[in-house]
Amino acid sequence: MNQTYNKKQKLQQLLVILIPILVTQLAMYSMTFIDTLMTGRYNSQDLAGVAIGSSLWVPVFTGLSGILLAVTPIVSHLVGAKKQSKEVSFSVIQGVYLSIIMAVLVFAGGALSLNPILSGMNLENRVHDTAFNYLAALSTGLIPLFVYNVLRSFIDALGKTRVSMIITLLSLPINAVFNYMLIYGKWGLPELGGAGAGYASSITYWLIMLISFFIIHKNSPFSNYGVFRNLHAVSISKWKEILIIGIPIGLSIFFETSIFSAVTLLMSTFETAVIAAHQIALNFASLLYMIPLSISMALTIVVGFESGAARYNDAKEYSWIGVGIAVIMALICAAILLAFPKEVASIYTKDSDVLKLTANFLIYAMFFQLSDAIQAPVQGALRGYKDVNVTFIMSLISYWIIGLPFGYYLANHTNWGAYGYWIGLITGLAAGAITLTGRLIYLQNKKYPASMKV
Repeated sequence: MNQTYNKKQKLQQLLVILIPILVTQLAMYSMTFIDTLMTGRYNSQDLAGVAIGSSLWVPVFTGLSGILLAVTPIVSHLVGAKKQSKEVSFSVIQGVYLSIIMAVLVFAGGALSLNPILSGMNLENRVHDTAFNYLAALSTGLIPLFVYNVLRSFIDALGKTRVSMIITLLSLPINAVFNYMLIYGKWGLPELGGAGAGYASSITYWLIMLISFFIIHKNSPFSNYGVFRNLHAVSISKWKEILIIGIPIGLSIFFETSIFSAVTLLMSTFETAVIAAHQIALNFASLLYMIPLSISMALTIVVGFESGAARYNDAKEYSWIGVGIAVIMALICAAILLAFPKEVASIYTKDSDVLKLTANFLIYAMFFQLSDAIQAPVQGALRGYKDVNVTFIMSLISYWIIGLPFGYYLANHTNWGAYGYWIGLITGLAAGAITLTGRLIYLQNKKYPASMKV
């Protein structure tokens, strides 16, 4: 990553970092899609079990992996400030140590709580067993999954997001092949059904961790930092630095992702067609969210690099270029949804009732995109400044104190019905966009003004 001197250079560098991140996020999204598709073709009970297991796992994983994202701004700041390579390698290794501890704690917590949680959900025996076996299989890959998140954060922090993209793209065929072998029992392997998808993911996690390890150890510029050349002692102070930045990031992500799970559970009282339409529209909205999310991750890298070098005017310009790109993309997506809601819905279903309801929900998804186009990139910029505590509080208030209660009221005490929950979600996202933007403006004008010199 290099210093830039005008807006054109900044746009070019941001796009070089952003596009591989977007491809990576889409590839990771595709992995979940492949698991669902291949399990669904096995049988519906195993599909339901994998779906239940995923709904329990995804909010936990996204929240905890968010903690490890702290490695990105920490390394970006060190690189931007031209600190010695041993400081960078020390930070990465401490992140690896911490990720292993987190994986062990998650494994222990799951071993104690998983069966009671599933038993309390009144599932069919086959669905219960599949969900349990899927998550148990997945747990064998917890350590490499968490370690890979640290290694990817280091790779991305150096601006080499294309490397992360290639690794993730390699994981897709690996995951698909092992899914085929383990779900259906091919090539002499046991037929495991839904549990096979868990083992396939676990094997994939081990392989991409090893590939990342090899690249970082052997290839420049990563090898220049000598991350694995020395066995550093555990540093509680460095763990504390990572956790101070990472916990608010993880909680912010958890609050945002878990509110959608909460709404899905609350909507279980509606008719099957309504629930199906909600799930389809939410799935498509999640796909579109990959755009602002990727911009957010790119901004964390470039803003962290520039603020680490005390080039606050450059950091500010990057922030608003990123928001501008996100808004333009959101307007394009909104125009597509507004013009072709039924055509988009027909990709997922042919049922006339579900089709009509999905088309209606997709109109609300259009407003999702506009709010996400602001709040996600702004969050990424704030993380680049290492400003995470206020962001966490704002996320909590926006989603769980404003969005969810307002949606519940509209859904249950007005004529809006199921659409009330979506209005609540939109309101929460809008509140987050407004408050976070205010925080970024304050930070750039008061704490890190462009004229400030260090």
